Amino acid sequence: MRYTLLLHYPEMSPEELGPEGQEHGQRAFSAYAATLHAAGVLVGGEVLQPSVATTTVRTVDGVLQVQDGPFADTKEQLGGTFVIDVPDLDAALAWARQAPSVEWGPVEVRPGAVHVVDGSWTPNA
Repeated sequence: MRYTLLLHYPEMSPEELGPEGQEHGQRAFSAYAATLHAAGVLVGGEVLQPSVATTTVRTVDGVLQVQDGPFADTKEQLGGTFVIDVPDLDAALAWARQAPSVEWGPVEVRPGAVHVVDGSWTPNA
């Protein structure tokens, strides 16, 4: 069963975070990704650019709207994702508890419905 771990946390500029904070985060996420990989559950992972780099696209009344910035105006932003393939929700929660960002904000654990394999949608199982 595939689950996506959605990592939400307050955004900080590089200046606010400082070199030590940046290095700590990079080490923590590298170690976490290596642990997921070594366990054979890692499908993919990505740390996202800050939300100021976001462009949101949607259609309202048939008209395409392009908006700079994220759709949600909150203190916590989606900062990254990990997709894991584990037997069940309990296993996904165990991995989510180990995410470095759980100390800074929520980690949403969401099961996948379908995913693309060789260009075709495949049910999650």
